[in-house]
Amino acid sequence: MSATKGWSRQQMADRIAREFQDGWIVNLGVGLPTLCSNTDIGGREVIYHSENGVIGYGPIAGPGEEDLNLVNAGGQNVTLKPGAAVVHHADSFAIIRSGRIDATVMGAYEVACNGDFANWKVAGAKGGGIGGAMDLAACARRVFIVLEHTTRDGRPRLVARCTLPVTARGVVTLAATNLGLFEPAGEAFRVRDLAPGVTLEEVRAATGCPVLA
Repeated sequence: MSATKGWSRQQMADRIAREFQDGWIVNLGVGLPTLCSNTDIGGREVIYHSENGVIGYGPIAGPGEEDLNLVNAGGQNVTLKPGAAVVHHADSFAIIRSGRIDATVMGAYEVACNGDFANWKVAGAKGGGIGGAMDLAACARRVFIVLEHTTRDGRPRLVARCTLPVTARGVVTLAATNLGLFEPAGEAFRVRDLAPGVTLEEVRAATGCPVLA
């Protein structure tokens, strides 16, 4: 199966953003999750939170619209929505640690069907820091993960148990990949949605644990 089959990176972010509810405060992590702020979610009001202290930002800034002092957690220049605020890093983490984040969207190297995920260190790498992912995983009401379904060499990223150092255990609510949207269900993943043109058989062949329809 082609590594590019299914949703594009933006479509993966769009699909997870469809889960956001009106009035939610949603933290967007580095990488793929930042694309969620580009998604048209209709009339729902969602406040996007960046751990570096930008609260209420909008889409990534287009060419010529950049404010070099206004970036999201990934260092991308973003736009502000009416009512947005820029706060101290400590205040941003106070929002996280006080349980006010309705959902966090993070990237990961692996997600296990028991809800564990690993996103801070790859095999054989020296050093590394878990960063704000630890706080978000512990304190956000929901943890959404966005990641490619397999590695570049075809190994599954949705697995029975994580083989990499775990960020947090049993916290993942949903995982969106290029092949679909999946819910950890203990000893398997349950399919919530499949990308157009992707079959259940293809998903099962690319996943490192059972997949339930």
